[in-house]
Amino acid sequence: MNVLSIDSRKILLAALVAAALAGSSHALAAPAATPAAAARTAAHDVPASEYALFLKDKFAIALTAGISKGEFLSAFADALKAPPAEAPHTFTDLRSDDPLYADAASLYALGVITSDAVNAGQRLSAINAVQIAVKAAGLKELAYTYPAAKTAAALAKVNLKPASLGTAASQELAAAIDTGLLPASYYAEIKLKGSASRDLAEVLIGQTLSVQGLYKHFLGYASDADIYAKLQDAFTQSDIIQSPELQAVVDAALERNIVTGYNLKDSRYEANFVDSLSLVYGHSDLKHGLQLIGLLRSEGIEAKIQFEPKTSAFIYLKEWGEPGESDLYTVKQIANGNYIEYAKEYDLALEFSTAADKARFDAIVSAYAKKNEDDQQGLLYGSWWQPLYYSLTELQGYEKITNNKIEHGHYYAQSFSLRSASDAVAAGFRDVDPKVVVERYDFWTDVPFYNYLNGESK
Repeated sequence: MNVLSIDSRKILLAALVAAALAGSSHALAAPAATPAAAARTAAHDVPASEYALFLKDKFAIALTAGISKGEFLSAFADALKAPPAEAPHTFTDLRSDDPLYADAASLYALGVITSDAVNAGQRLSAINAVQIAVKAAGLKELAYTYPAAKTAAALAKVNLKPASLGTAASQELAAAIDTGLLPASYYAEIKLKGSASRDLAEVLIGQTLSVQGLYKHFLGYASDADIYAKLQDAFTQSDIIQSPELQAVVDAALERNIVTGYNLKDSRYEANFVDSLSLVYGHSDLKHGLQLIGLLRSEGIEAKIQFEPKTSAFIYLKEWGEPGESDLYTVKQIANGNYIEYAKEYDLALEFSTAADKARFDAIVSAYAKKNEDDQQGLLYGSWWQPLYYSLTELQGYEKITNNKIEHGHYYAQSFSLRSASDAVAAGFRDVDPKVVVERYDFWTDVPFYNYLNGESK
């Protein structure tokens, strides 16, 4: 067994954080990047505008120009979903009835605020913004390991000397530089009396969410050279999902014809994309998914791609013959002699670069991945009569349906229905188990799948 030295472990941790901040699926970057690799990394750096859209979409956070320290702290508390402080804290400049007090107390309990003076009304300084982000990201212990020489080397990148800041502040800034929490494009803002721009504040909150695993989750981009290998690995490593507590309810609903099918998914794989730019595409065959990514590339569409494992369940009739089992599906016989089949499938969550590309997706699938006749040529491998893709925001040419969803831990079961049938589905779930909580919400799906729900064959 190889044992890492203390310095080696520090370098490893810094590399891991930097990889997470860069959006890479690799734990460690190569020692020296080639020009092409560097260009790809730069192209995929997250701009302030993308973080701003995420903060607005997920938390209704919209920072203002000339941001104050109080506004920054409040936004951080919202984005981190900071829990209420268990015990009150007395600040020297913030009363308990101040609107900011609850957020400040929560951040103090988390160790993000470390002073009894909040200075909420002051203009946010760039250096203080970085210090707050280091603590909120959970990197302060790393920072405080920095010896003087290492701190000085990092601060030289922003033309500062440790003596001008003090030991702890210098270490925090140095760690932010080395880990990538502070991107190089914002080094120019780091001055002794420099104020933080709105862009820097948005980037620091977004980068902190990335370190904490609270930002977007995805394999890579459609344009990545290794995206096909990543998707292959993700599919190979996924298994048929089992959740006995959920299946007891939804399997009974299948047997009683309350639903005709359902999906099992794991919330830990959810992409957490911006709703207005994203949709979800479902399929069962990996080859189809690989070709779909190639199709996006051929059409000049860039998108982030997340693989979300899914198991689909439906009734397999006994007259269809012996169902058999494999790595891709398993079955359970029910009282009437039929079977419930559990099939390994997947969803591809896609976040497009622009709303226009998202709007184009429907026409592209209709032309190249929608089967309209037997033995039809010119389609992706394994194209379906009723392809399934949907958006949580309204899209022209899509139809609104309802998701009927129940959860247990990080697993959930969902069954899609017409809006008019949702009440009956929810009532059926509760008839099986009166304690079950059914979450229902509407979303927009492609017309062929809507027609399928409506009883049409194509």
